[in-house]
Amino acid sequence: MGQELLKESEIRERLKGLKGWTLSGKEIRKSIETKDFVRAMGLVNSIALLAERRNHHPDIDIRWNKVHLALSTHSAGGLTDKDFELASAIDQL
Repeated sequence: MGQELLKESEIRERLKGLKGWTLSGKEIRKSIETKDFVRAMGLVNSIALLAERRNHHPDIDIRWNKVHLALSTHSAGGLTDKDFELASAIDQL
């Protein structure tokens, strides 16, 4: 489970349950603004722990106080349950 590609209708439905995530090609993306660089790094470290436990790692870009995330199951060639499970966990941080 987790490696089967989701249909576009499933993706759009699941996006409704996530705050601030958008579809971009074969990825879902979110940008988070924090108060400062230290808090941005703290957020990234928390995301890293979630990702490592799930063995599913987002692409992360840090620009001072902004953290940009992109999720996709590269081994499956698109979006799977794993992406939405991690996105939901990130939203709970």
